Amino acid sequence: MFSTTTQYALRALAKLAEVEPGTAILGRDLARQADIPANYLSKVLLAMRNAGLLSASRGTGGGYRLERPPEEIRLIDVCEIFDAPRAKPSCLLGKTECSDEDACSAHEAWKEVRSTFMCFLESRTLADISRTASRVGDSRRLPGGRLR
Repeated sequence: MFSTTTQYALRALAKLAEVEPGTAILGRDLARQADIPANYLSKVLLAMRNAGLLSASRGTGGGYRLERPPEEIRLIDVCEIFDAPRAKPSCLLGKTECSDEDACSAHEAWKEVRSTFMCFLESRTLADISRTASRVGDSRRLPGGRLR
């Protein structure tokens, strides 16, 4: 549904959301933890830093940090950086002006899907997806940390 870049951004941010607030993660460690090629991730992180979602610092204790609490970063905020047209889908058939008054043949069915999709992106946050990722990972673990 989204580009690889947006998927990588969401995956990296979900990892950052799982660390102690104020804790920085080195880019190479984040790349390894999120399973994202390091060179690709550095470009993604730069775009998110420029958008104000992250801060980056060098030196001891340096790395990447979220600029806001995970509960305040909506998925739409991330998706619009890399996939603006996909983040706000328009007419399914590509009609320039598609509205209730001047609708394409797919308008009624697509309107409901688009509304649900937008509601999801606007109402879900990094905290939501990072907790989900943690629960999924935890449910597969046995006592002692071994995977089922």
